[in-house]
Amino acid sequence: MKRQKRDKLQRAHAKGFHAAMQGQSKEVCPHEDIHAKEEWLGGWREGREAFTQNGMKNYL
Repeated sequence: MKRQKRDKLQRAHAKGFHAAMQGQSKEVCPHEDIHAKEEWLGGWREGREAFTQNGMKNYL
């Protein structure tokens, strides 16, 4: 039985979250597709919020 990949939009969201946690700008979004871009940016916003709430804003 083949292992099923996660939905592309879920992956985009997760990648955006990780990019924000690494301190990357939202301008580095790699997606051209509007739906994937929206998901990536949503994940980026959540990651940025977590990044600043965890007291990591001093590292920016």
